[in-house]
Amino acid sequence: MNTSATAVRFDDNSMWVDLADGRILAVPLAWFPRLVHASVEQRAAVEISHMGLHWDALDEDISVAGLLAGVGDMSRQLPRAA
Repeated sequence: MNTSATAVRFDDNSMWVDLADGRILAVPLAWFPRLVHASVEQRAAVEISHMGLHWDALDEDISVAGLLAGVGDMSRQLPRAA
């Protein structure tokens, strides 16, 4: 099932994403460093599409599928322990 976002809002620690099926996701802002360091105005400039969330000025793209899978920022992979 492809569930799309309908709205996005922020508090001091989380990004809240309303989904078309009625669910609301809360994800830690710490997962997305570009959003953590963004201004309120930059965060508000989100573009919502059927695929996910996009912030042009921040060069940030977040898929709803990734959020549902618990995946944060994949642009920087952390080294794995041996």
